[in-house]
This record gives sequence, C-alpha cells and structure tokens, in this order.
Amino acid sequence: MPEDLIRYDLLAQAALRGVLRTVLADAAKKGLPGEHHFKITFATAAPGVKLSARMRAQYPQSMTIILQHQFWDLVVREEAFEVGLSFGGVPEKLIIPFEAVTAFFDPAVQFGLQFTPADAPPAVEDEDEAGAEPAEAPVPVLKAVEEPKNAETSSAPAAKKETPSGAEVVSLDRFRKK
Repeated sequence: MPEDLIRYDLLAQAALRGVLRTVLADAAKKGLPGEHHFKITFATAAPGVKLSARMRAQYPQSMTIILQHQFWDLVVREEAFEVGLSFGGVPEKLIIPFEAVTAFFDPAVQFGLQFTPADAPPAVEDEDEAGAEPAEAPVPVLKAVEEPKNAETSSAPAAKKETPSGAEVVSLDRFRKK
C-alpha cells in the first residue's frame, strides 16, 4: 500500500474537530437549541487537560461529560474549551483541548463523531502480507452516528453496524453525492 504523505487521516480529524468547535461556540453564544445536548468523551491524561486532582484520580484515563442543563462559563477557544460542571455537588472548572476529545454525541438527533486519539500512530501495513492484495481498510478516523431510518426513506445503501445504544454506525460514503 502506498504511503500517505498527505496524511488525510489527520486532515479529516482536524476538519471534524472544527465541527465540534463550531457547535460548542454556538452553544456558548446562544445556549443549546431545542432538545440538543452533548456527551463529550475525552482523554483525561492528554496534554493540556486541566481538571482537579480529585477528578483525575476518579477518571485516570477518560471521562464523559454531558452539557445539557447544569453547566456554566462555556468558553471556546481555537485549541480548547473550558466549562464549569458540578460533580457530586462540587463545582469544577475543566479545560479540554479539542485534541483530547475522543467522542462527541448529540442524543437529541442521534449524531456523533468518534475521533482517533491524537497520540495514536498511523496505521502501518503488516510486512508479512506485503505480497498480498491490500484489503480496503475502513477509515479509522471517525464514525458518523445517525438515527436509524427505514428502507423507504433512505436513498443510499450503507453498511450498518448496530451500537449498544441502538444507533447505527454508517460510513461517510452514505453522505457523498452519487
């Protein structure tokens, strides 16, 4: 398989993190519209993550926060966002770089993105299979999650995989114009 010198995987990650940044910036300015709310999972040990020692001890690897009714002081910058949340009645201020975010999900519309951690190495072809025909590998960059639709309303076929929550994971090809 030819080496990807452009690093499309990193470009796609940056673009999708831009979606997250835009959504959070809108919420910071206008509040959350309708029933929208966000579940954001991030690596607590990632560089730049700031949270209390108590929270870091409780969540040494990753943590999921929910921005819905009880959050405050949401500030969105180019590289990170900060937010106030209460954990067990104790107010906390978190600073989370976008590079630390591993998943974003809006349950109101069953939409989500899953990111490859920033420190994950690029996929490398196995040397034992160098002579074999390369398989079409799925892009490890993200998963777009949307509400399941019935066959009558879906215009494009897609490979589906059910998640434990009942949402389906679909490939980006489903959203491309044919």
